[in-house]
Amino acid sequence: GRHRCWRPAAGARAMEKVEVEPGLAAYVGGERGRPGVVCLQEWWGITTEVLGLAQRLAGEGFRVLVPDLYNGKLGLDKEEAAHLMGNLDWVQAKDRMCQCAAWLKAEGCPSVGATGFCMGGALSLIAAQHSDAVSCAAPFYGTPGRELCQPETIKKPIEGHFGELDENAGFSDPGTAGKLQQQLDEAGCGGKVWMYPQAGHGFLNAQPDAPAIKEGVTAATGFPGANKEAQDLAWSRLVGFFRKHLAA
Repeated sequence: GRHRCWRPAAGARAMEKVEVEPGLAAYVGGERGRPGVVCLQEWWGITTEVLGLAQRLAGEGFRVLVPDLYNGKLGLDKEEAAHLMGNLDWVQAKDRMCQCAAWLKAEGCPSVGATGFCMGGALSLIAAQHSDAVSCAAPFYGTPGRELCQPETIKKPIEGHFGELDENAGFSDPGTAGKLQQQLDEAGCGGKVWMYPQAGHGFLNAQPDAPAIKEGVTAATGFPGANKEAQDLAWSRLVGFFRKHLAA
C-alpha cells in the first residue's frame, strides 16, 4: 500500500520555487527575516520527503531553503539515485551551498545554519567548513570525503545524528559516526554526534524503508522501518540546536 508522508499543518504555506543564481533553482519556505537554514537533499533529489521536512522546519520558525543540486532530476530507485549522486560535481555543490547561505543572509536572515540527510548530511558539513555565512550545521547520517572537508578544522557548533543500525560503511555507519565525534573533539568546539538505537539509515524519513519520492511513488531501500522514538528525539534536538545557535 501507499505510505503516508508528513503533511504540513493546515494554514502552512507551501514551499515556493526561486532562482538563487542563474541555473540554480531552490525551494524556500517560512517567514522572511527569520533565522535561515539551508536544507540539503538525500541522494534521491528533491523528494516529497525532503520538502516535507523543510516545510516542517519552516513551521518551527525558520526560513528554509532547499537547493536543487540535481537540476530537476529525481532518482526513483536506488540505482538511479546512486547514479545521480555519483555524477554530482561536489566542488560545484560546495559553491552552490555558499551561494544559498549568502542568498538567505542578503534576503534578511540574521543567521544561517545547514542541515541535510544522507548525501545532504555530508554536504552540510562541507557548507559549515567553506561558507562564512553558515554558523552551525546538523548533519544526518552522512559524512564527506576529506578532499573537501576536514571536520577537525570546523570551529563552529556541529551536531550529528546517526543510527546504530546504519550499514553504510565509511559514510554513515557507527564506526564512521564515532570517527566524526573524534574529529569534532579535536576541533574543540563542543561538537556532538548523537547515536540512535534501533534506527538505520534515513531514519528521519516518515518511512525509511520506503521514502516518498514524489506523489504516489515510494522507493524500496532495505533500511529498517520507522522508529518514532528516534524520529521525535532527533527532531526535537535539531530544532533546539538551531534555536540555540541561530537566535535572532
